[in-house]
Amino acid sequence: MAVREECRHYVMQSTRSGERIERCRLGANEPFPFACPDGCMFLERRSTSSTGWQVAPRDPGEERRGDRPR
Repeated sequence: MAVREECRHYVMQSTRSGERIERCRLGANEPFPFACPDGCMFLERRSTSSTGWQVAPRDPGEERRGDRPR
């Protein structure tokens, strides 16, 4: 399985020497090489991207805050 970068538990950091360190905050990954397990039960999609504060696409069935009946 590839790395699930859209998961909120995925963290990527770069060291001063340029080394890329990837990890799962919950430790649910395979460490060498770093990979997320198939069907990970801890997968939680990010609500916003980690760069630029862009809102993720909405679920079509999700009710928008401004559309609630009063």
